[in-house]
Amino acid sequence: MKGVAALLAAAALFVSAAIGGQPGDSVNDAAIMSDGYPPALSAFGFFRDLKTRTPATRVTGYHLNTPLFSDYAEKQRYIYVPAGQPARYDAQGVLAFPIGAALIKTFGYGAGAAFRPIETRVLLHRAGGWVALPYVWNDDLSDAVLKRAGTRMPVMFTDPSGEARTISYQVPNQNQCKECHALSGAITPIGPTARNLNDGRQLQALVAAGVLDRAPGDAPRLLRWDDASAPLADRARAYLEVNCAHCHRREGAASNSGLFLLTSESDPVAQGLLKRPVAAGRGSGARDFAIAPGHPENSILLYRMESTEPGIAMPEIGRATAHKEAIALLRDWIAAMPAENGSQQQPGGH
Repeated sequence: MKGVAALLAAAALFVSAAIGGQPGDSVNDAAIMSDGYPPALSAFGFFRDLKTRTPATRVTGYHLNTPLFSDYAEKQRYIYVPAGQPARYDAQGVLAFPIGAALIKTFGYGAGAAFRPIETRVLLHRAGGWVALPYVWNDDLSDAVLKRAGTRMPVMFTDPSGEARTISYQVPNQNQCKECHALSGAITPIGPTARNLNDGRQLQALVAAGVLDRAPGDAPRLLRWDDASAPLADRARAYLEVNCAHCHRREGAASNSGLFLLTSESDPVAQGLLKRPVAAGRGSGARDFAIAPGHPENSILLYRMESTEPGIAMPEIGRATAHKEAIALLRDWIAAMPAENGSQQQPGGH
């Protein structure tokens, strides 16, 4: 009888997990793998304590050398992989995550204990591919609810220069998630590449945590865009790769633009140097080239990064402000390029 009781208790626990309960400190693999869309973040069990966002066992935090800019929001990032199924190392692209993996990213404002979450986006690797879902936090931070249609909300914060900002913060809808995460027509993660994870210690830590299968000593490294000790051109290229190249690459959603901003791109014109727009319009700002060497004021790239106007601003979604510190970096980079014989100068050269 005791054995039957134990089986019934285990079955009840599984059912509770499948319908959104949190069985202690375990991730709900059924919620990740099923075809449905759980209405609340708590259904996944990624956090043992939602209010403090304390991760469950085997939900591992990570950071990126150069992160995507999102209206100065702070981000808390986590990876989950099923037991005994680490992601496979890839020197060039995103780590190869197993079926059943999840990437969890919480956006908010404030540092340390003052951090207040706004939304958590999850990428779930199901049998049919990756699924992107946005969850918005309740006022009391007791849970976050699914907002497949997205939403907007007023947000006040202070930027790194001390300027007070008030913006209409955008939580993307599910289709907008697909716009940024589309690669060769399929949804894929963007941030967790070996290059952007490699800070000299993190890849090894992920191996130790069972998240990654190996960490070669010669793993490539993407620079931090804000590392003033690093070469200016390399910092600029790192920023453009992370913030633009998920679309502006040969397999990306903006492949028809002919502007490809991966640091591995070898064609200087494709990188933007003296490159004319495919279709001139108001997005060009009456400028001739994506990057005009020696002339940031004549460069379409900066014009679009400085704008917040729909139809002009780049990236098209995910921001209501201009990233003034990064714009200053890119302005200095373009200004330092020799204006003469510009067609022979590689944008990433230094």
